[in-house]
Amino acid sequence: MTEPAHRPGRPDRPEHLAHPDRLERPGPTTVLVIAKEPVPGRVKTRLTPPYTPDEAAQLAEAALYDTLQAVRAMPARRRVVVLDGRPGSWLPAGFDIRQQCDGGLDERLAAAFAGSTGPTLLIGMDTPQVTPQLLAPALDSGAWDDCDAWFGAAEDGGFWALGLAAPDPRLLRGVPMSTTRTGAAQRARLTAAGLRVRDLPPLRDVDTADDAERVAAAAPAGRFAATLARLTPVTGR
Repeated sequence: MTEPAHRPGRPDRPEHLAHPDRLERPGPTTVLVIAKEPVPGRVKTRLTPPYTPDEAAQLAEAALYDTLQAVRAMPARRRVVVLDGRPGSWLPAGFDIRQQCDGGLDERLAAAFAGSTGPTLLIGMDTPQVTPQLLAPALDSGAWDDCDAWFGAAEDGGFWALGLAAPDPRLLRGVPMSTTRTGAAQRARLTAAGLRVRDLPPLRDVDTADDAERVAAAAPAGRFAATLARLTPVTGR
């Protein structure tokens, strides 16, 4: 993995997420956002059809933007985008970049934790409805009192958040990814290791057009919802 390099981005952000003081007030936890550069044909391919590859990439970029704004609004010891690709204008100030390693998703998540020390929360880019309030339990000053791990289940059987008080890549390697049992398997791995696990609310991932509509309805003020609203599926043309 490469040494993280800070890359400034656009400072604009939704007013309801504007908390510049949070950037100056560190919390106890490092936040990792595992992400893929929103390039047409490489992201959100299950949205195509009904959306074109370019439209799917626009939705992916909007989802990533909303996710980063929610993270940016919370105190953190450090904020890192663990990226497959190159940073772009979607990257706000206050984030470092670390390149993803090669391998399956379990190996890439394990490597992300291996590159972090101290309490660390990892989230994905597929839940743009995430809010500072949803993240708060795992990022507040007392988040790790009598707690070794935080777990956020996804409605499709995966997980959208995983926090570890003491990052250990062995807790992720070998967990079957991208199945309807991934979340259960990952949580079982934590409890089998004797960790005290607390849960964040379950969220829906954006994988399909139906997911996109439901998530946009749940977070109508975000950039993801605004982007979806101006896009017309191919079948409607």
